[in-house]
Amino acid sequence: MDGDSTWLATDLNGSPLSALGLPEPATLNAPASSFPDFTPGPAVTPTNWRTLSPEELEAAWYELNAWVNWLRRTYGLPASILPPFWHRHPELVWELSALHTHWKAAYAPNAHGSAPINWHRDFADCRDRLREWTATSGTRADHDQPTRQACWPGEPDIDNSTNERPTLADRAADFTKHVTRAVATRRHDPERRLRSNGSRTEIW
Repeated sequence: MDGDSTWLATDLNGSPLSALGLPEPATLNAPASSFPDFTPGPAVTPTNWRTLSPEELEAAWYELNAWVNWLRRTYGLPASILPPFWHRHPELVWELSALHTHWKAAYAPNAHGSAPINWHRDFADCRDRLREWTATSGTRADHDQPTRQACWPGEPDIDNSTNERPTLADRAADFTKHVTRAVATRRHDPERRLRSNGSRTEIW
């Protein structure tokens, strides 16, 4: 084949590439300007939960909830990594939201071919953090409690002993109630991003 480039225009069986609808070498070497323009899809941007409007907040909650349900069933995630009441814990919400954004970017039409495997690599790191935060918070499969808070010098004491919540039998109803309350709070005072709850502060 030395000096003969005709083999480049045929497949392994010697059939002309043009007969198979494939480009011949001249086309393969054509300048980029001869091909149609490629317009990437819309950019994927992170969700900043602190700056969303009430309508955006509600939509973001339900979008994330649907994706998290898909995630836990697809990958068989146990409650020790992804507890049912993740929506009550800001540290879990921010982590899952970042993972969701990463997933959307990895599977976007204009994503690089290696993006999905990179997402899975980061997903492994994410599971470790979710497991640690779930264990620290004390939330479980059938009951929940707010993540324990530590007081810094000069701050009022926080009584973490009263944070235990009763067993919750209907996770879907609890999620809907949580979103309704969050949206109402944002609508009542759209500029407020820190909502005081007694001696505690919930960040939304």
